[in-house]
Amino acid sequence: MTQIQIGFLIYPGVVQLDVMGAHQVLAFPPQTTVHLVGKTFGPVISNEGVILTSTTTMADCPPLDVICVPGGGLGQVEVMKDSESLDFLKQQSITAQYVASVCTGSLILAVAGLLKGYKATCHWAFRDQLARLGVEVVPQRVVIDRNRVTGAGVTSGIDFGLTLLSLLCGEPVARTVQLMLEYDPEPPFDAGRPETAGSTVVNSLLQAGKPLMDAFWAQTQATAAQL
Repeated sequence: MTQIQIGFLIYPGVVQLDVMGAHQVLAFPPQTTVHLVGKTFGPVISNEGVILTSTTTMADCPPLDVICVPGGGLGQVEVMKDSESLDFLKQQSITAQYVASVCTGSLILAVAGLLKGYKATCHWAFRDQLARLGVEVVPQRVVIDRNRVTGAGVTSGIDFGLTLLSLLCGEPVARTVQLMLEYDPEPPFDAGRPETAGSTVVNSLLQAGKPLMDAFWAQTQATAAQL
């Protein structure tokens, strides 16, 4: 059986659930091999303080069938201007069957020029920034445009993973994994989207996240001027 090679780019400040939600789904079938790709071997501290460990480096990474970029906190700004990371994504995208992202990882793909002419999504608070990078933004939980597959905010990584798994291995396999995970969400509050959360909650979150959004916006503006 030929293994399907899947790689998640990890970096200091990555949002761990952006990685692990999709990783949990995609690593289950025996026909998939999932890599955590770092600049070097060793521990990578996530935005939440959870330590992830790279299993390969950009230099040693095999050709991937899927390259996936998760979003991050302030550490993502460094990735958006890091030529080594962007070149790695460009090189892997040449032969990858799917180029993918979760949450604000799509901004990294856009900076690398890998979403030009494609529809994509990201976390709702960063849609304007993704559009500023020349991407046609679609406000859906998962967006498929040819071989680009993008997920919206953090928890969409599970939906993203199941969608991508159905493309790679067929719907029966994806359904089996969904059942194994008992993924049948019943959130306690109808506050998972700005349209339903209410203005008080939305404004509170936007205020708390302003430093991060401002840092992203500054890098987005600088990059957009070069695209």
